[in-house]
Amino acid sequence: MVRDFSLFTSPGMGPTPDGDPHAAVACAHDALPIFYSPNNTRDGRGTWVITRAKDQRRVLHDTATFSSHRSIFASALGENWPMIPLELDPPAHGVFRSLLNPLLSPKRVMVLEPAIRERAIVLIDGISAASTSCDVMKDFAFPFAVSIFLHFLGLPDERLDTFVGWGKDLLHGEGVKRTAAARTIVAFIDDLAAERRKEPTDDFMTFVVEAKVDGRPLTDEEVRGIGVLVFVAGLDTVATAIGFDLAYLARNPKDQQLLRREPDRIGLAAEELLRAYSTVQMIRVAKKDIDFEGAPIRKGDYISCATMIANRDPAEFENPNTIDLAREDNRHTAFAYGPHRCLGSHLARREIVIALEEWLSRIPDFRIKEDTVPITYGGHVFGIENLILDWS
Repeated sequence: MVRDFSLFTSPGMGPTPDGDPHAAVACAHDALPIFYSPNNTRDGRGTWVITRAKDQRRVLHDTATFSSHRSIFASALGENWPMIPLELDPPAHGVFRSLLNPLLSPKRVMVLEPAIRERAIVLIDGISAASTSCDVMKDFAFPFAVSIFLHFLGLPDERLDTFVGWGKDLLHGEGVKRTAAARTIVAFIDDLAAERRKEPTDDFMTFVVEAKVDGRPLTDEEVRGIGVLVFVAGLDTVATAIGFDLAYLARNPKDQQLLRREPDRIGLAAEELLRAYSTVQMIRVAKKDIDFEGAPIRKGDYISCATMIANRDPAEFENPNTIDLAREDNRHTAFAYGPHRCLGSHLARREIVIALEEWLSRIPDFRIKEDTVPITYGGHVFGIENLILDWS
């Protein structure tokens, strides 16, 4: 049940010109539904890899057997505090989830939508006025997604490039860079919390430092755990999704034309693109010894529920490696599953749909610029470094 497989080092997972890490990782379905990979984490630890979507849902839903507390961020500092609510198990998870849900509910996202759309329009109109070509990641995807989350946190856009750099070092850097980025982000969140305690304003961090759970104020560590999670979650994933989506449409002009002719399809198409280009590996920790589909999982073992594998499962999706923008009943797990399903999924969905709507309505037929090559990579969060598009 041991297989040489890694989201970090297997073929197609390192930075690859014109790569397709999602197609590369789909090879996991050629093996057993669960196998052990000796090296499938950044720190070199092995994981049990769950390949079937139904089995991943079983793991992600069973919080009594599989813990979400891995301290994936704090461990880079040699510490053990959780990012909240992601790395809390029930019942504490439910307490903090209830506290934060209203801030990211569908109703709240509707209130934010005009500002999100305005940001997209300003960026795209600026690109269109300046040139007939751009690097989508640098000129649109990151400035769009990161500025929205900065607005949500109550921070100005001026430090956008700095924050994106911290996020890249943390999520994709090695060794010293990753640890340094983690320390920088923690110090920033701690300082921001202290500032909001002294001078409250109408923003997310003020809400957190003034919040109470079970009738008591949040501890400094809890405030940090929430702040770090929101900060890190807003830096990378939505921008990456937009990059993969526009790369697909650049390579598939028929689908690009379909969405131009019928923009009402964009919402459904975005779900299919989320399925096909899922980016996050979820890790759980076994709380006890268990036999899982014949695998002898022991207490403390890591279990990998990589969304990019589940969402290419042939037992769950017909022709899983074919992108069908009309696919319906799309039970993808791009935002995970169960109690820990992504708290920011409603906001992320709207950002992606609005980005596609405004890009397609304002930029004419686009393609990947001749003599340029996008570079993709695997890891805990799949990504795309550059995407040079041009149009005329």
